[in-house]
Amino acid sequence: MRLQDKTAVVTGAASGLGLEIARAYLREGAKVALADLNGAAADAAAKQLDPTGKRAIGIAMDVTSEEQVDAGIDRAAKELGGIDILVSNAGIQIVAPIEEFDYAKWKLLMAVHVDGAFLTTRAALRHMYKQGRGGSIILMGSAHSKTASLLKSPYVTAKHALIGFGKSIAKEGAKHGVRCNVICPGFVRTPLVEKQIPEQAQALGITEDEVIKKVMLKDTVDGEFTTLEDVAETALFFAEFKTNALTGQSLLVSHGWVME
Repeated sequence: MRLQDKTAVVTGAASGLGLEIARAYLREGAKVALADLNGAAADAAAKQLDPTGKRAIGIAMDVTSEEQVDAGIDRAAKELGGIDILVSNAGIQIVAPIEEFDYAKWKLLMAVHVDGAFLTTRAALRHMYKQGRGGSIILMGSAHSKTASLLKSPYVTAKHALIGFGKSIAKEGAKHGVRCNVICPGFVRTPLVEKQIPEQAQALGITEDEVIKKVMLKDTVDGEFTTLEDVAETALFFAEFKTNALTGQSLLVSHGWVME
């Protein structure tokens, strides 16, 4: 029980990576608030993982709303007994060439990824600092935090920004015992990625199978997608790490697609 007596908030937790991370944390003894834009789906996911309702709760949260974030984090702390771990995972994807990219969509993507990370981190830190027992902030970056791909300029920009934000959190949080890390997955077959396959096929004029083989996985060492379990195990590793030895670091989980 690697997270026994710990409490966590995971955003974007109704499906995909967030749900898998919540599942791993619960398995290892934590209490978890599953936050998601779709509150009903968050509630359903929490009940699926913990039918008793004692160790998992669902929270409706738009991570771009200061009011919803503050209220959601406060509720999680009150009902679960504090905040020890935050996984800022909520994200969206929109693909288009730069010259055709709608400014409103650019701002939306940046708001979800960057503003969302800021707002959830700020709210969680207030509780962590007050509690005085340290904590772990985990930001969900991407292999695109380290590299770039066609048609994803705002996503690449936002994911690069999380690296800098994570370093700032690590510097400021250290005196309070709060660590920060950024996980940088390759392509995982989440709903977000599944949506991209036909969009990229249309934009690039190739088949969906070619998008998978020649765009998404062509530079991996084994032609394999990163799995939900790969990322969840990494989130578990950072959440349970006992010292500041790795704070401020980002870790690629991409089957060798990007290496540093």
